Amino acid sequence: MLPPQSPKQNQILAALPLSSYTRLLPLLEHVPMPAGQVIYDPGLPFKYVYFPTNSVVARLYETASGACTQTGIIGNEGLVGISALLGGENYPARVLVLSTGKGYRIKTSFVRDEFELGDELRQFVLRFAHSLMVQTEQVAVSNRYHTVDQQLSYLLLMSLDRLPGDELHITHEQAGIMLGVRRESVTVAAHKLQAAGAIRCRRGHLAVADRQQLEASAGEQYEVVRKEYECLAAFYASHAVHSSELSPARFKRFFQSAE
Repeated sequence: MLPPQSPKQNQILAALPLSSYTRLLPLLEHVPMPAGQVIYDPGLPFKYVYFPTNSVVARLYETASGACTQTGIIGNEGLVGISALLGGENYPARVLVLSTGKGYRIKTSFVRDEFELGDELRQFVLRFAHSLMVQTEQVAVSNRYHTVDQQLSYLLLMSLDRLPGDELHITHEQAGIMLGVRRESVTVAAHKLQAAGAIRCRRGHLAVADRQQLEASAGEQYEVVRKEYECLAAFYASHAVHSSELSPARFKRFFQSAE
């Protein structure tokens, strides 16, 4: 059983072999990650790479006109700042905390060294990058073809899959920013989902009432991403047998079945 706060609450760190984990452990800094905290601003250099444990982070792309949309959601299945390990010096978009929690950060230079040295970390990062690409592709499709209530359903599911409960602390205005739509459009979509029995709404909170109904509303976009992240969790699990603290059961899928 892991202590209340452990780097191994992040799935990448948990799957590392003992040698890699031991090298990184003294370099990891446990940090609070409050909702709204900006992790990266566009164009600024990467100072730290973050490993969320029980927080959720969103990547937001903002246009010159001020319009923006989320392009990816990250929880304890991954890391924040992946571009820093793939040759990037800065990120063109803003990255901020969507749901309050904690995580671990490490100076970019340190994790770059381990990325170059350790095959396992490199494998995990590249495999996570693939999953993130799949997620971004589906967001692009959704922004073009899906209704606001479908997009809101997807946002809720992707966020809550990375949280222990069934309620997300988010206002309609914040959800509108994430989806790149007006607050009023989110309100209409939320009321529609509530009338269908999929969610419960109260000020600043959206909660799942019927997950099966919510998944049906999100449609194929969520199903594609859910399956991809189940494969990612299985990939971590297949590499976790080196540690006596870990077992594949520890990496059970974090997506709830609608069955």
